Amino acid sequence: MNNILLIDFGSTYTKITAVDLGQEVVLGTASGITTVETDITDGLNQALEHLFIYTGKLEFSKVLGCSSAAGGLKMIAIGLVPEMTAEAAKRAALGAGARVLKVFSHELSEYEMDEIALLKPDILLLAGGTDGGNQKVILHNASMLAELNLDIPVVVAGNKSVAPTVVKILAAKMSEVVTTENVMPKLDELNIEPARNAVRDVFLRRIVEAKGLNKANQIVDKMVMPTPAAVLRAAELFGRGGGGEAGLGDLMAVDIGGATTDVYSIAKGNPAKPGVVLQGLPEPFGKRTVEGDLGMRYSAAALLKAAGAEMIAGYAGVAEQAVTEYIEKVAADIKYLPQNESEAKLEIAMGRACVRLSADRHVGRIAEVFSPMGQTYIQTGKDLTQVTVVVGTGGVIINNPAPAEILQGIMFDRSYPQILKPMKPVFMIDKDYIMASMGLLGEEYPAVAVRMMKKYITEI
Repeated sequence: MNNILLIDFGSTYTKITAVDLGQEVVLGTASGITTVETDITDGLNQALEHLFIYTGKLEFSKVLGCSSAAGGLKMIAIGLVPEMTAEAAKRAALGAGARVLKVFSHELSEYEMDEIALLKPDILLLAGGTDGGNQKVILHNASMLAELNLDIPVVVAGNKSVAPTVVKILAAKMSEVVTTENVMPKLDELNIEPARNAVRDVFLRRIVEAKGLNKANQIVDKMVMPTPAAVLRAAELFGRGGGGEAGLGDLMAVDIGGATTDVYSIAKGNPAKPGVVLQGLPEPFGKRTVEGDLGMRYSAAALLKAAGAEMIAGYAGVAEQAVTEYIEKVAADIKYLPQNESEAKLEIAMGRACVRLSADRHVGRIAEVFSPMGQTYIQTGKDLTQVTVVVGTGGVIINNPAPAEILQGIMFDRSYPQILKPMKPVFMIDKDYIMASMGLLGEEYPAVAVRMMKKYITEI
């Protein structure tokens, strides 16, 4: 028996994918309402009932799971300088699949401690100082966090010279303190993978239980990672390949939700043109960003503020007043669906605005600079102009009859040539919503996951 069940315990829906490993085919997909407050297995059993209607009763040799239930993995990152170790800590948290509530830098104040207590994160990631560098700030912040009166797991990923002392300070008050390699061992050198892995390990050991997901262990052989980390893993496999199976090359993926829009890029992002100087922190090859103000329902009002009624109205071909009225309607009723052609156009326009703004924030930028040596160009972030594939996933894109119109927001705009978005990508759709599942599968069967994505994620 080569059947594997892959489960994504989402905040709203529990989504399952049944795979025949030998035939490398999807046997079926289904979903049920997630029920963290009562019994997480209720939604899973509901999904299994729906699946078995179409497939008949199946048995599974292995069951793997990921989760973003109960708000996902909520983290706070703390570092020394906003543009350096604090930014490195944020990238490590995002790469681990966390939802970063806030990033703090320099010495924490009492006001900031009150804010952390109110935010109630699941995990704290404490960084600060290069190895052998500044010790004062991370020691101060450790002492402040030890008085937080909240027993929150802490991952310490800062200056190795003082890390043992930091751990002792925190361990006196916190029940779980994990130390790992510095996220920035040298100036302008990122080392986020160890911190990403440490965060994932803490998630699996402790957060799963705190969210009530331990009940799923009766069925799941292994909870592997948070859902966004699974999608990032799938994107990495689809782009780079794995297990001897070649990938598609540099790609981006975008996932629009009701509350957030996630963007993933799998590319070095080095300057595409000669004579461009790269500045700032190096970017991770596999990068994830999440925008909490760009969403289709919970964050609809924030989307209107970020995009402006004019942008959305222009995409939809309607009056700005119609945009305002529709967004007020969907924000008040998150289950509302378009009822006529005009509202359908507005839905597409909102999705396109989410893609455009989230991609603008994700990609790098180029600026013209004049110096005593003459004119030069400075690039910060990734140059993604040469990305050849853009994958759309998530219900907003998958269930829309015009997904290509939504994905147009990711395209390079000659009106804003400084924003380094893809110029000539092919659009593909994760129509069966399998990317998170393939990220799970790829942890143990990378070649199979790559081949299945090639089969099921199709060009439009």
